[in-house]
Amino acid sequence: MTDRSLSEDMSILRPGERLDDLQRNGYRIIQDPERFCFGMDAVLLSGFAKDSIKPGAKLLDLGTGTGIIPILLEARSKASHLTGLEIQAQSADMARRSVALNHLEEKISIIQGDIREAGELFAAASFDVVTCNPPYMIGQHGLTNPDAPKAIARHEILCTFEDVAANAAKLLCTGGSFFLVHRPFRLAEIMMTLMRYKLEPKRMQLVYPFVDREPNMVLLQAVRGGKSRLKVEKPLIIYREAGVYTDEIYEIYGY
Repeated sequence: MTDRSLSEDMSILRPGERLDDLQRNGYRIIQDPERFCFGMDAVLLSGFAKDSIKPGAKLLDLGTGTGIIPILLEARSKASHLTGLEIQAQSADMARRSVALNHLEEKISIIQGDIREAGELFAAASFDVVTCNPPYMIGQHGLTNPDAPKAIARHEILCTFEDVAANAAKLLCTGGSFFLVHRPFRLAEIMMTLMRYKLEPKRMQLVYPFVDREPNMVLLQAVRGGKSRLKVEKPLIIYREAGVYTDEIYEIYGY
């Protein structure tokens, strides 16, 4: 990269923001540590979903934040178009600038809007794939500032999981896939909610920090109108030892 192009790229940043390398196709993403930075869960979700996305698919990411999942899946799949929906104006702005930085304006659209109104913002059954890394925690218990961007990303302040599932069901075509990452402690509720909206769980993978620990994430694929049959994939272990990822994690990250 020339000094001039580096300078031009840095000029797109607002105060407090930084550029992170995604290790895919030379793509980078704009983040603000004071607001919210994507975590491993978003990367694992993109890795879990990528092989099931058919060429030409249209994809919607609910609660896209700074656009990490659409950008990663543009690099890792043959989807024809990817849309990110984000309610927070500053996050949506960062996502649009990241899309422009990577010259992906023709492939990725960022829409500012509410997940609870997604069924009205887009045509019914207009997507082949919906992805979501939703808030994990119920309600506002213990929050000192429920309007803070990090609180909104982690707690069900602006939407519930039922809101997510209901709108995913509206927007998916029959046979379309809904991919999500969540916490295992809510798995029974998640399964019941998915099936209530005719999103049949088809594939599940538990994620463990270490081989001898309890799982701290669950990856799920549900199919709209699918038949009842669930495949449980082998566990995904994050660390071989403290500070050292397993080979599977290095492969997902692209290192």
